[in-house]
Amino acid sequence: MSDNIAFIGGGNMARSLIGGLIATGREPASIHVAEPVASLREALLADFGVSVFDSGTDAVADASTWVFAVKPQVMRVVCESLSTQAQTQRPLVISIAAGITGSQLERWLGGALPVVRTMPNTPALLGAGVTGLHASERVDSDGRTFAETLLAAAGETVWINDENLMDAVTAVSGSGPAYVFLLAEAMIDAGISEGLPADAARALALQTVLGAARMLTEDGAPDAAELRRRVTSPNGTTHAAIEWFETGGLRELVAGAIHAARERGRQLAAAND
Repeated sequence: MSDNIAFIGGGNMARSLIGGLIATGREPASIHVAEPVASLREALLADFGVSVFDSGTDAVADASTWVFAVKPQVMRVVCESLSTQAQTQRPLVISIAAGITGSQLERWLGGALPVVRTMPNTPALLGAGVTGLHASERVDSDGRTFAETLLAAAGETVWINDENLMDAVTAVSGSGPAYVFLLAEAMIDAGISEGLPADAARALALQTVLGAARMLTEDGAPDAAELRRRVTSPNGTTHAAIEWFETGGLRELVAGAIHAARERGRQLAAAND
């Protein structure tokens, strides 16, 4: 087999990975993309120069790695349509679909294949994402290295040894950007309610979120709790706001939201089995 990579699905997350791979030196011709929507195929060809196809069977031919980037609801149908080729070619299978287990993917593709289940998040579109990865027992060290290199094109990577925890990864980081967007939205609305012009409230809130994220992620940065303590003077303005959050049950709300997202991931797996 060649070292070609086949993407089944050419949406935003696939685009981010493809762009990252090409930026790190991979030849566009070695990337094949199956995408049924003509406008998306044309954009992929124009933007990256990759090989595009309207069917998965053509895209995966002569590819040693298959990356499934389709919606969970259609994953079974897509996999089963490629099962004969999967059994012939024995590719490394990588999935970026939420809620679909490695054993489901392996079964739908005919069995006995190395599968890496991953969960990236939308900041991958900027090369600033984070991806949780879980490898099945059939994935060797080369396969793990290759999968990590591929997903690292979109940001940081974290290996998860217990696949049962992948739904928690989805709940914390996969869905997590939306939580930050909601907080920013609430801060903007509150600033406007306090009398700030809308453009000023937006600029102040968004730059605050960006700056706080940088403080959390700079090399050698203290953990979140320590940073919070450092900026919270006793009986000051920040202290008043933090007390309000704590009294209102912010931690319980966040824990409940993440648990709800994790449970939804489990439901997706069951619904698509």
